[in-house]
Amino acid sequence: MRKIADYEVKGKKVLVRADFNCPVKDGKLIGDTRIRAHSSTIGELSDRGARVIVLSHQGRRGREDFTSLEEHTRILHGLLKRDVIYVDDVIGERAHRAIESLKDGQILVLDNVRHLKCETEHPVGEGELVFHIAPIADYYVLDALSVAHRRHSSIVGFSRHIPCFAGDVLAAEIEAVDKVRHGNDVTFIFGGSKVEDSFAVMKKWLADGRAREVLVGGALSVLFLYASGHRVGDSMAYLEDSGLMGKVPEAKSLLEQFDGKIVLPVDVGLSIDMKRHEVDSKSILKGQIWDIGSKTIERYREAISNSHYVVMNGPAGVYELDDFSHGTRALLESVAKSDSFSLLGGGHTVSAIERFNIDKKNFSYVSLSGKALIEYMCGQTLPGIAALEDNEKRFPMPPGRAEHTKHKHPKTKPRG
Repeated sequence: MRKIADYEVKGKKVLVRADFNCPVKDGKLIGDTRIRAHSSTIGELSDRGARVIVLSHQGRRGREDFTSLEEHTRILHGLLKRDVIYVDDVIGERAHRAIESLKDGQILVLDNVRHLKCETEHPVGEGELVFHIAPIADYYVLDALSVAHRRHSSIVGFSRHIPCFAGDVLAAEIEAVDKVRHGNDVTFIFGGSKVEDSFAVMKKWLADGRAREVLVGGALSVLFLYASGHRVGDSMAYLEDSGLMGKVPEAKSLLEQFDGKIVLPVDVGLSIDMKRHEVDSKSILKGQIWDIGSKTIERYREAISNSHYVVMNGPAGVYELDDFSHGTRALLESVAKSDSFSLLGGGHTVSAIERFNIDKKNFSYVSLSGKALIEYMCGQTLPGIAALEDNEKRFPMPPGRAEHTKHKHPKTKPRG
């Protein structure tokens, strides 16, 4: 993929599709990890004289986290220490006036693109957003792998109409994931509750013979312990309530097919009356499985120290509570100290790193992506990445010469 960093942008109106999507509690954003990451790309483009127009989303329609991007803009302003314009519009007259009045180096954040139905519902990812914005923009930058798996208008629609590029965040993320994808002897650490994602990676990497081991923790370990014939105490209710009982046959099949490669906890941290009790996995009678135990931590630490590559997605337990944070903290600290190339992803993994004040620089790469990371790791084609590759053929231009290239904007009507 060609990177925007290699091209002249001074005086150009540059659309940047970032991923500002943050957790929301009581109507307020909690955490700014993604905004902080994309601020580097946005700030760099501003420093180079681009007229930056930020596109992003927050939440989904009908949910508590579906909000405007006004608070995100205030956070971006604080991070960049410069003026950032916000307009509560995406394709209307206010948005057009704001875009047209931009001067070199100025930054504009448009409102949540998911206010537009075409963003998520247009059959080919175009619609009103592309029809109204493409004619007044010069370049488009996709800066988020975390949204690249979606065929949404703001992600794939501009590729047919204006030159498109990868931003710094996306380029760095792809480079890191590709390093793992092209490697062997990879140790995976899977926790959390996203069973389908973990299963997909196991099937692909274990079948290819390129995974050394898969170390299991979190809710995933409850499923595998039960599938292997262990009692899981009061966590049985979790399996039933979460619908994971339907995944038991598949978990059994994976354990049989990849015997010895999927490593389960030999002991666990049980919550009994909200207090930690460690027992061997074969001796679980009551309590909920909320962490891996001390013996398992040592076993997993040894595996990490002997690996060339480590991929971690999901916590090993209920890391938000001190009594049950031991496993997650220990594994993160072990990965941080190891000489392996380490790739970490998933929202809870990032939150745990921040909770334990572990310097992200101690990891090779900390991904902002969840589902998209898993799909890319499994070799699936992501619509956003495919759109960038197709665009390079539509609008070929030599590096550093983008300012001399002319392109025609579509004069078609929006479809849908």
